[in-house]
Amino acid sequence: MGRAARSGPPAGGRERGGVTAELALVLPGVVLLLVALLTAASAALTQVRVADAARAGARAAALGESHGEVAGVARELAGDDAAVLVSEAGGYVVVEVSRDLAGPLRGAGLTARSSARALPEPGE
Repeated sequence: MGRAARSGPPAGGRERGGVTAELALVLPGVVLLLVALLTAASAALTQVRVADAARAGARAAALGESHGEVAGVARELAGDDAAVLVSEAGGYVVVEVSRDLAGPLRGAGLTARSSARALPEPGE
């Protein structure tokens, strides 16, 4: 009982380099997905910072801070390049904060915006 002679390449020889080729095809997609996820996370973080800045500005305004100080509080949280608008409407102080998104979305003209309003505390 002898072994039958095999002709052709050894088993698995035709598969050589297949993993490398598959990796070369899949890797750009994985990198693109990772960049998209990081960009979305950056946009969400910017939106959270802008919303927090608007709320903090509204709290400062409710405590009787001047419009300049309210804008300073909001800029400190949202970033120096944030646009802050403080106005009064219907007895409320309204703080609007906006900031352009960073990274690849900067060129798309997308902006994170938030506003908060507060009723000023009665003065003494």
